[in-house]
Amino acid sequence: MRKKQISTDSLESIPNIGPAIAAKLRLLGFKTPSDLKGADPYFMYQKLFKLTGRHHDLCLLDVFISVVSFCNGNPPKPWWKFTAMRKRKINQK
Repeated sequence: MRKKQISTDSLESIPNIGPAIAAKLRLLGFKTPSDLKGADPYFMYQKLFKLTGRHHDLCLLDVFISVVSFCNGNPPKPWWKFTAMRKRKINQK
């Protein structure tokens, strides 16, 4: 499977990202897909809570995991493919 080429300047070019999620990523300080390389999706999720003062659905964490995975060079996958992994990791704590 060929890797999807992403625009270096558009968060919306990342699989699983539309305007609403892109706005959240910008709020977190991410401007381009390359900014997400090596990011910690769990930290991103916690920081978003601190910035907005509200809890977000855990599915958003799955989206963050999928985005960081893709920006780290992995093939694109639907965000829900990361749910089981996230549940395992959270239950380990």
